[in-house]
Amino acid sequence: MESGPVILLTTHDGQKNNIMTISWTMVMDFTPVFAITTGEWNHSFDALRKTKECTIAIPTLDMLDKVIGVGTCSGKDTDKFAKFKLTPVPGKVVKSPLIKECLANIECKVIDIIKKHNIVVLEAVAAYIDTTRKEKRMVHAVGDGTFIVDGRKIDRRKLMASKLPDGV
Repeated sequence: MESGPVILLTTHDGQKNNIMTISWTMVMDFTPVFAITTGEWNHSFDALRKTKECTIAIPTLDMLDKVIGVGTCSGKDTDKFAKFKLTPVPGKVVKSPLIKECLANIECKVIDIIKKHNIVVLEAVAAYIDTTRKEKRMVHAVGDGTFIVDGRKIDRRKLMASKLPDGV
């Protein structure tokens, strides 16, 4: 079973920005609530827990090697924005930055941390999409170092209309 796309999650601990790669993500219902899994083994987790905010940045296929690079080093001793040539952009609501090179960015507040399962529940407070990007395919981690890339989109909105909330 495949979860949501691989994301880059940014934090700001009061002094510096950091990025971590998260391969387990989930949208919760039709509300702007998401779940990720992370824990104390990640350097950014302390900032996430302390500030209760972050930004979900959604990279695309053309960024895959950078996404893997971000996930294989630590923000404890590495400025990942500089190392991977990613551009931090100030958010409007939270202190954690957006990533300019990503397809979309979602500023979030932490609304729950389920410690037993290392699940962090986030509520979106602002969202942005770069409609000028040519590459829009997201990647999904299989878990063994391989990835699945988004493919052809199939529209069945009419068949599902009775289950979709207004505006979706």
